Amino acid sequence: MTTSDTTDTDQQDTPAAAADPGRPLAGRSVLLAGASGGLGAQLARRLADAGAALTVTARSRDGLDALGLDATVVPADLRDPAGAAAAVDAAVQAHGGLDGVVFAAGVVAFGPGTEVDDAVLQELFDITVFAPVRLLRAAAPALTRAADAGRQPFVANVSAVTAEAPTAGMAAYSAAKAALTAFDGAVSRELRTTGIRVLDIRPPHTNTGLASRPIAGTAPKLPAGHDPGAVADRIVAALVDGDRDLPASAFGPAPR
Repeated sequence: MTTSDTTDTDQQDTPAAAADPGRPLAGRSVLLAGASGGLGAQLARRLADAGAALTVTARSRDGLDALGLDATVVPADLRDPAGAAAAVDAAVQAHGGLDGVVFAAGVVAFGPGTEVDDAVLQELFDITVFAPVRLLRAAAPALTRAADAGRQPFVANVSAVTAEAPTAGMAAYSAAKAALTAFDGAVSRELRTTGIRVLDIRPPHTNTGLASRPIAGTAPKLPAGHDPGAVADRIVAALVDGDRDLPASAFGPAPR
């Protein structure tokens, strides 16, 4: 496992398309936020398997080290604008540039919308909306350089099915996810001419364990969840295939 020390690698000299179809992201510098979470850890392993030169960030270094991956490890709190800049700078220094950003951090809250308090609202929007917006802002110069070099850079934000179908008992959470999806839709149009692709990902309920760790309330009875490994596989396939939208329906039915 590497740290955020600068290397001599000139990432921008690597062809955008990997020669090995088994490692379609070979030579691509990818920053993954939320890498220690239930879905993030699966994404980290699959991005590494696909050959990405990986930089992983989350609040806990222990969680990142536990992944056991050959990756640049950057503990950072993305609720702080400085954390986003630090993660991007580490990826650029370690790998010579930045080709992709994947945001998979998240928290959840349950309870009536009429009862949600300001602290819960702030936490939901800080992590679900403000953090990925700040991360894109910090990454934009490096992604623009990658686009100018013909490397087809991408930004992928994990929203949720509640952005498509707001859910009773999860009004504040649904609103935060809908805000992220709306941002992705607008910024995708803004960046299209620059060559930076934006992918909004809205997976259905997934068995990540997040519902058992809410920042408020208690989870209602939820439908059968998808396997996080299968969800991660679908997301990485969308990154490789050049998708710009990944709705809940793209993940198929949940296993019974």
